[in-house]
Amino acid sequence: MLQFGIDQVLQQNPNWKQLRIGMITNEAAQTRDGIASRKALLDNGFNITILFSPEHGLDVTGADGHAMSDGTDTLTGLPVISLYGERLAPEAEHVKELDILLFDVPDVGSRFYTYLWTLTHVMEGATKFEKKLVVLDRPNPISGILELAEGPFLDEVNSSFIGRWEMPIRHSLTLGELALYFNETKKIAANIDVIRCKGWNRELFQPDWKLAFIPTSPAIQSFESMLLYPGLCLLEATNLSEGRGTPYSFTAIGAPWLQAERVAAMLNDISGGEFSAHAITFTPEHSKFNGQLCKAVRLEIHDRISFRPVLTGMICVKLIKTLHPEQFEWDIYPTNVNPSGKNHLDKLTGILGSEQLFDLPFAAFITAITKQTHARAWKEMVQQAILY
Repeated sequence: MLQFGIDQVLQQNPNWKQLRIGMITNEAAQTRDGIASRKALLDNGFNITILFSPEHGLDVTGADGHAMSDGTDTLTGLPVISLYGERLAPEAEHVKELDILLFDVPDVGSRFYTYLWTLTHVMEGATKFEKKLVVLDRPNPISGILELAEGPFLDEVNSSFIGRWEMPIRHSLTLGELALYFNETKKIAANIDVIRCKGWNRELFQPDWKLAFIPTSPAIQSFESMLLYPGLCLLEATNLSEGRGTPYSFTAIGAPWLQAERVAAMLNDISGGEFSAHAITFTPEHSKFNGQLCKAVRLEIHDRISFRPVLTGMICVKLIKTLHPEQFEWDIYPTNVNPSGKNHLDKLTGILGSEQLFDLPFAAFITAITKQTHARAWKEMVQQAILY
């Protein structure tokens, strides 16, 4: 039976239970029985005195990239300090009364999902303010199979809050493992304790857990959106809809001008059977093309093990760009951490001047991205941090 780090710590009765705890968490962090982690800990006598929330806020309903304010938790009555607004890390005034920082936030397995980078800022804060950091680990929902890691690796000249340090887009690690890896490689020297999951092996995907899916943010509403996200997130840097504001968030690509039937047919021709593409329509209720009928292509995954989301996402963008030279455009993507929205594709891919890749002739493009998405070196790089 799978147990998360939160389930393990509730059974362990650790010696820091009565110390003053500041918890970094959100509503998606729940026990295997579906109880919010922060409530389960308080109900079991853990002395949590303050909460910190990452992007999307404590209730995980905040819009992508929008600054979140401090507030009060309606569930526990505790004060909530936002780590995605005017600050990205806890400050001296928040931690001076604390003994322990406790982190429990679910991840989706992609480099540009910001919860990992909130963790790294918390790690640096733990070192700076000499506080112990306990990470309640959770499985990687798109599996921990290291052979499925996909680049490109981030060139740190493109460092941002959607990718600070060198790593591939799909990382196949848990946040606990990444905390240990970066603590060592970036010489953060935080005093970290990772409470491991129990009953998880690296081959398992979220549906294999036999637990209800819990959305981790407004746009990640299904396991399929998690698995496609490492590739379809690249659409943020284009004038194509990634399905936000529809039931197809991060599982479909749309625009009023898209030749959906043709794109779907071409994708099906190059799929090896691991996925299929279907022409549909959708009308976004917010985000790009708000209120406009879009022709769209929905991707359906048939083989999780052989499916390569980053490679597939890059091919989708290249095909659509080639078929629609008059309509397709690269676009800015303003957020709280990148107000100008410039160079978003470089920040997502990790490659400097990445738009030029998509100008290559198709055969040369396939050769280039096959090389770029190759991430076999990652398994060796992270070996010392592997917990499972």
